[in-house]
Amino acid sequence: MGPYLSERAQAHAGTLGLRSPEARLDEAVGLTMAIDLSITAAEIAPLREVRPATYLGLGKVEELARRIEAEEIALVMMDCALSPVQQRNLEQAFKAKVIDRTGLILEIFGRRASTKEGRLQVELAHLAYQKSRLVRSWTHLERQRGGFGFLGGPGETQIETDRRLIQERMTRIEKDLEEVKRTRGLHRASRDKVPYPTVALVGYTNAGKSSLFNRMTEAEVLAKDMLFATLDPTTRAIALPHGLKIVLSDTVGFISDLPTQLVAAFRATLEDVISAQIILHVRDIANADTEAQELDVKQVLGDLGITGAATQRIIEVWNKADLLEPKEALRLAEVATRRGEGAPVLVSALTGQGVEALLEEIERRLAQGRQTLKVVLPPDDGAGLAWLYENAEVLSRKVGRTGKITLLVRVGASEVERFSRRFGASITLHHG
Repeated sequence: MGPYLSERAQAHAGTLGLRSPEARLDEAVGLTMAIDLSITAAEIAPLREVRPATYLGLGKVEELARRIEAEEIALVMMDCALSPVQQRNLEQAFKAKVIDRTGLILEIFGRRASTKEGRLQVELAHLAYQKSRLVRSWTHLERQRGGFGFLGGPGETQIETDRRLIQERMTRIEKDLEEVKRTRGLHRASRDKVPYPTVALVGYTNAGKSSLFNRMTEAEVLAKDMLFATLDPTTRAIALPHGLKIVLSDTVGFISDLPTQLVAAFRATLEDVISAQIILHVRDIANADTEAQELDVKQVLGDLGITGAATQRIIEVWNKADLLEPKEALRLAEVATRRGEGAPVLVSALTGQGVEALLEEIERRLAQGRQTLKVVLPPDDGAGLAWLYENAEVLSRKVGRTGKITLLVRVGASEVERFSRRFGASITLHHG
């Protein structure tokens, strides 16, 4: 069910958005299919106002109850955030399980998370959600029981016990998460010692990030036409056209109205985005909702502190060019070209179109603030030559008549001293 406020009601509340109700319902269907549910029906329920007791109006609730009973529907997904009371009342009226958008996303996250940190983050968010809904979950909640020491003091109600047990579990998970984060911090520190810039892929869920990641790295990350296919960052090292190695990270997709507890829970998962030198914002340019999705991603990036000058790190990637009509593809290519420096890059992760141009743009962006060095090596310094190819971006290489090798290499400004120590007088700054 898509219980959306009518345009008039949205305008009155000052919440008029870019998305049409049809687009919002399509997304809700995609989310539901992501956990392999069989959808009997999908429909929009325009609202003049949200009812405190049932979210929907009484007439709509009764109409749906009859239909649910007649068609033997077992579950109703409401594409909104329900209060515990609204959820309980709807379940009683429908005599069926009711989940809201938050519950559905938590279910998807629970199934997709594969790393230890991802699983812990999901469980923590799920427990916080469950804790707020104890009132509707059990029939025995009002029962008083005597204390058994570890089960609680005399007269503690079942709901208090359940809430306390959930809180204790949450506290344990938070401690486990701190340990996992500390370990990740050590891994990141060791990776930071390797002078490889980091590039993070971000974008609305299902924008094609994992497919682009696969195309760029030739890796086999799960890439399905499914919302939230990736929930844990996957990292690979790749080489750019001139040999500079970068660390590329694929991340969880963003989505509109992501529950606040999930944004907080997955902040650690997005650490790679916060620390990345370059952020690739992958957009499904063929999607009718692409502009609304762009705003949602920028909102989340803003929440992560990527604002103002930090947005200069972002390269916009217009993906799924293969789905565009030829005229539209040509028009977008011209639009991108007219923007000049910092323009979006039109690509197709499916066909590989534009991926070379994207790698070149990454290289160009990373070159800003990097130093070009001239290195002259004797003919027999094979080790030095190999070291340069391993640790620097080799722009050119020439062999003189005497066999001496002259190279132009590009390195980070902070790395110049390390290169100077390695090669001494053989290395100079190049200003050409």
